[in-house]
Amino acid sequence: MVCGKRFISRGFLIPVLIFFITLLNLEQAFPITEDEKNNIAVYEKVADGVVNVTSIAVQMDFFFNAFPRQGSGSGSIIDAKGHILTNHHVVANAQKLEVTLADGSKWPAKLIGSDPDNDLAVIKIEAPKEKLKVIPMGDSKSLRIGQKVLAIGNPFGLQRTLTTGIISSLGRTIRSEAGTLIEDVIQTDAAINPGNSGGPLLNSEGEIVGINSAIISPTGGSVGIGFAIPVNTAKKVVPELISKGYVTYPFIGATVQSLIPEMAKDLKLKIERGAMISEVVKGGPADKAGLKGGNQRVQVGNMIVLVGGDIVVKVDQQEVKTNDELIRYLREKKPGDTVLLKVYRKGDSVDVKVTLGERPRRK
Repeated sequence: MVCGKRFISRGFLIPVLIFFITLLNLEQAFPITEDEKNNIAVYEKVADGVVNVTSIAVQMDFFFNAFPRQGSGSGSIIDAKGHILTNHHVVANAQKLEVTLADGSKWPAKLIGSDPDNDLAVIKIEAPKEKLKVIPMGDSKSLRIGQKVLAIGNPFGLQRTLTTGIISSLGRTIRSEAGTLIEDVIQTDAAINPGNSGGPLLNSEGEIVGINSAIISPTGGSVGIGFAIPVNTAKKVVPELISKGYVTYPFIGATVQSLIPEMAKDLKLKIERGAMISEVVKGGPADKAGLKGGNQRVQVGNMIVLVGGDIVVKVDQQEVKTNDELIRYLREKKPGDTVLLKVYRKGDSVDVKVTLGERPRRK
């Protein structure tokens, strides 16, 4: 009987020991890959620097009754003073801003500066330094297609959610809500959903390489096509946003539209492409330089076009085929710079020098 009991005890203990040995060696039994280790390391390094941004704006209903509308997005703590980088559209028109930190504490936030053209904004909270986990900025110029990226944000209010993917493409151009072109945008397949806006797109070192801004989706959810503003754009504009609350842009004082061959044919023009000036701002740089806007509205196809104005075909000897090409070139200049435009005017080619002004601030 004694032998039988010992035999049963040993038979019972063997699988129990095996079970506990397995539990104690989970990493060996189910090894974590190097890529997974990197994901974990990046998340643990920077997640506390990602915040939830809540904005409250007042809207009017059909009967002109005011009611609050609440929105949310994400942001990154970028210095020990409490400055937070996010998207312009996350904070636009907000009467009240609130930031929730990783520890759950909530802090009123102040809008420091906003740049609608690049969909970027800086807000600030007055929190103790020990609560502020700063996320370092990387270099978006060195990015490569296929490189791993990680996104941390607050999709659908689910705080500090991590998704991973790759850089799907570089050099994309998207239009901001202000209607301007944002250049060199990063395309990624890392899942980005509503609430991720303003959060960081990170490299494998835990550095910000982009600011998640937009998705293409027929349903409102992620379908693997997301866009991030390159961090180098942010590094360029953030100092101005902090120092004066806005970004200075050059101003030519003219509205332009693209001339295309079909339109040129209907208008019986000798040229096929260029940036056609529709209107000039009275007293603005274009007006002072003698540039002419349109003087007659005509229907071309399905469009009503203001015609008769100058058509810009070159700027500083660079060919101009569309209005976007002209705007893109001028955008790299500064107020006070002078540019030489070659324009087509009533069948003749004319050179016009324009000294750029400072563009009025967008609201």
